[in-house]
Formats: sequence, C-alpha cells, structure tokens
Amino acid sequence: MEEKRPLFTQYLHVPWKNAYVKNRNGKQPLKDGECVFCKLVAKDPEVVSNEIYRNDTALVALNLYPYNPGHCLIIPLSHKAHFSELTEEEVFHVFRLAQKVVKLLEELYHPHGFNIGFNEGKASGASIEHFHIQLVPRYNGDIGFMELLAGSRILVENVAETLQKLRKHAHRLKEL
Repeated sequence: MEEKRPLFTQYLHVPWKNAYVKNRNGKQPLKDGECVFCKLVAKDPEVVSNEIYRNDTALVALNLYPYNPGHCLIIPLSHKAHFSELTEEEVFHVFRLAQKVVKLLEELYHPHGFNIGFNEGKASGASIEHFHIQLVPRYNGDIGFMELLAGSRILVENVAETLQKLRKHAHRLKEL
C-alpha cells in the first residue's frame, strides 16, 4: 500500500496567528463570561482597540485579523448575543451606521463588492457572543492560491495604515 504524503511539506510562518490563538494579542486570556467587545466598548486598556468611530448606539472597529484592508466591525454598545435581542432602534442605528461605513470604504478603497453579514452561534462560525456586523471589502480575484491552499491571507496594506486612514476620515460618518 502506498504511503500517503501530506499535500504540503513546508509551512508558512504567520506570527500574528499565535496571538490570535492565545487570544488578545498575548495579553491574559478572557475569563469565563467576559466579552471582549464589552471590554472594547468600556475602553478597557487590556483590550487592543482598533476603534474608528463611536456614536450613542454602536462603534466601528477595524477587524484585528482582517480578510482585506478596511474589514470593519459594527458593534452595538449594549451586549446582545443575538440579532433578535436588538431593539428596533438598535437595528435601525446599527444598520444605518453599517451603510455609512460601506459608503466610506467605497470612497477610500474602491472595492468591487462587499461581504456584509453576521454570524450567530458557534455552528455559524461566530467566535464572539456579542452581536456585530462584518463589513468586508472584496475585489475581483482577491482569493488566490495562498488563501485557498495555505489558509493564509495576503494583505496589501498594513493594518496600522488602514486604521490610520479610516480614523482620519471617521468624522465623515456623521455626514454620510
């Protein structure tokens, strides 16, 4: 019988992935029952903040581990694990803010499309039990062989640069 060999014999080193696996960029992991987004809302210094904008209902943060430059999260300020728990007012304001962020990302990054959505429950891929909307700018051909075969993302812009760019224009979210 022929021995099965792994498809790949070399591995890519992705330094940030270790911090992600350990949770919170090398800081102490969250205790049971703690919510990283509630800590972000409270401006807890133990949480890495990529906050871009905040209003009375929600905040906008750059995803710490983005799929593409501009991958943002819209996070309600109140802790609600499920979409169905949001009040009508929260639904309106959260989705209106998402709409404004999409317009800003269109102007700054000129994507060909977006993935806009939310995951609820572990079975759907949710890793944080605090409702939030994901806004992922997408480009024709942005999924390449590295993403498909190696499970790694190729980012064309440093996360710190993206954060700086979005923060510079965050005031415009009030106007859009």
